[in-house]
Parts: sequence; C-alpha cells; structure tokens
Amino acid sequence: MSSETPPQNSPHGSTAASPYLQRGTSAFRRANWALFAAGFSTFSLMYCVQPLLPLFAEHFQVSPAQSSLSLSLTTGLLALAIFLVGFWSSRLPRKAVMAASLFASGVLTLAVAATPDWHALLAVRALQGLVLGGVPAVAMAYLAEEVSSSDLGFAMGLYIGGSAFGGMMGRVITGLVADHSDWRVALVVVGVVGVLAAVLFVLALPASRHFKPQKGGGWAAARQGFATHLVDPNLLSLFALAFLLMGGFVTVYNYAGFRLMAPPYLLSQTLISAIFTVYVVGIFASALFGRLADRYGRGAMLCTGVATMLVGLLLTLAANLVVMVAGVVVLTFGFFAAHSVASGWVGRLARGYKAQAASLYLLAYYLGSSVLGSVGGKCWEWAGWSGVVGLLGTLLLVSVVLSVRLYLVTNPDRDVVAQGRTS
Repeated sequence: MSSETPPQNSPHGSTAASPYLQRGTSAFRRANWALFAAGFSTFSLMYCVQPLLPLFAEHFQVSPAQSSLSLSLTTGLLALAIFLVGFWSSRLPRKAVMAASLFASGVLTLAVAATPDWHALLAVRALQGLVLGGVPAVAMAYLAEEVSSSDLGFAMGLYIGGSAFGGMMGRVITGLVADHSDWRVALVVVGVVGVLAAVLFVLALPASRHFKPQKGGGWAAARQGFATHLVDPNLLSLFALAFLLMGGFVTVYNYAGFRLMAPPYLLSQTLISAIFTVYVVGIFASALFGRLADRYGRGAMLCTGVATMLVGLLLTLAANLVVMVAGVVVLTFGFFAAHSVASGWVGRLARGYKAQAASLYLLAYYLGSSVLGSVGGKCWEWAGWSGVVGLLGTLLLVSVVLSVRLYLVTNPDRDVVAQGRTS
C-alpha cells in the first residue's frame, strides 16, 4: 500500500540527495512569490462576490440569505474538490494541479460576469468552486514537503498572507468598480488579474524535489491516509477549529455589508469596500504568528489568535462606526493569526499522507464557510447583527476550549504533542 510520506527534514533542512528550500536562497524566494500569487488569486476569485451580495439581492430580487449562495456554493464545492483531490494526491503532480486550477478559475470568473440570470450565476460559481480546489488541496502539502522545517512556519505564514491580500483586493476591486460602473465589469477586472497571477505562478514556482507520484494503492491508500488522521484527536481538534473559525470569519464579512448599508451607518458601496482593506492586518498577522509559532509554540499562539477573534467580535456590537470597524480589524487579525498557526501545525502532526491531512483541514475550513455563512444569513434575518454575533460568539467559545486543549497537550519542544506524534 502506497504512502505519501516524504523524506524527513534534517536538522539543517537538507538531505544528501536534494536540499530543502531555506530562507536566503533564490529558490525559497521564488517559491514564496509563486505561492503568494496562488493564494492571492484563489482567495480574490473566491471572495470577489462578497461585497456584491447586496447588489445581487437588489438586481436579482433575492433575499440576503439567497444572495450568500453565490459564495456558499463556491466554498461548499471547493470543500468537495479538496476532498477528492486529497484521495488522488499521492499520484498528482503538485505544480501542474495548482497551475490548472489557477487558470481555469480565472476564466470562469470572466464567465460569471456574462451570466444572464441568477441560476446561471450560481451554476458557474458552483463550477468555479470545483476548479478552485486544486491550489489549497496541495499548496500546504508542497510547503510541508519542500521547505526546511525551521522555515516552514515562515513560509506558511507568507502563503496565508497572500491569501489575505487576495481576499482583500478581490473584495476592494469589485466593490470600487461596481460602485462606479457595475458588478459585471468588476468581475471582468478580477478575472483578468487572476489569469495574470496564474502566469506568475507558473514562471516562479520551483519543481517538487521531495514528492514522487505513487502508482499503486489508489483509493485504498488514500482511505488509509484519511483513516489515520481521523483517529488522531489532535488533528481532529485542528479540523474542528478550521470549521468554526472560518465559518465565523466569513459570516462577519457576508453580512457586515448589509449592516453598514442600513441605519445608522448608511454607507455607500465604495466606503463598505474600503473597510475590506483591513485584510492587510491579516497579511501581517499570518507572517508574524508563523514566526512566533516557530519560536514560542503553536499551542500558545493558537490560543492567542482565537481569543483575539472573540474580543473583536464583541467590539462589532458597538453602534459607533469607528468601534465597529475596529472590531472587524481585531477579529481579522485574530483569524489569520489562528489560521496560520493551525494550518502549519497540520503538516507537522500528520504521520505521513500529508496532502490528505491538509485536504481534511481544508474540507472542514471551506465547509465552515459554506454552512455557517448561510446559517448566519438566517440569524441576520431573524435578529439582525445581534443574532449574528450570538451565533459566532458560541462558535468562538467552543474554539477557545479546543485551542486550550491543544495547548495543554503540547510538549516543551512546541512542535509535537504529548502522544509523541510527529510529522
């Protein structure tokens, strides 16, 4: 039965056969730029519709919860795609899968701009979710296999930072362009940027050195990998955190636009889009907490990120616009801090089958976005923003318990857990 276990990193981040990517080398810089571009493109194309939800509701005469389907369907199908790619990850070439995903998703964004009605738009966005899955399904595995263990937290932080930057720019671009033109033109602009990012990715990313496609095993080997991870309580805690944190984070951004367009704020689409620039703190948080996790331990940094999210959520209850936006900033910082730490920890705890472990984490991550993003719409319709905060506050309290549990089982070396399971 085949396994996807890569060679273990030596203390110096290299093997006799082929060196691992290390900071200070041109290959490491190229890989970081490439994966920054991949994260940027994936998240900008995925979330570019989020500031357009109020416009969709008005243009197509649908409810806020229905308009959120243009995002929830994409993330839900993305979760399915990640799961399926995970089954075949031991056979699939890393770079080719990510490149195909990036080019196809850029083209489909252009197709979304040309859709004639609401159901056609949802169908294309659903298809886009399927093709987007190629990047997140294998990017984390590529980093875990190719980057020196001492630099993995830093590299993962930069990848997540690219995701944060893409999420920010996708939202800002569509919001600004839509306010001065219309939402179709806005999607064309984002689609073209996505295709250009795909070109940069192909030119910059070094080929895999430590991954060898497996020709045997197929579904049986993949099932063994999933079964191995699903009996590990520490990985299960990380998967649950992915579902809860991402679901809560997306829900805030899904319905903040509806709140800010209503009294007492009455903001324009341009001003609402400008608020998405707070994503820049996610770039900073990802890189910072990646380094801090390498130095002080993943358990402590994960607890810090989750607690920060909870504080930010409570601040969004304020009627004062400055305090409300400050709450979104704090919540955004905490989310990217926690996600950067948790996603990097998955690769270190997985006992082989690293891509399957990453795919399970991301399956939970995007299912949280899809399921809780839609559930949050019902809470908005029933009880307004206080209903949304009530739902998310409950989710974050559960997340605090899970993150504290992981902290308590962390060994003094801060990279493995008490059971002795390592990467």
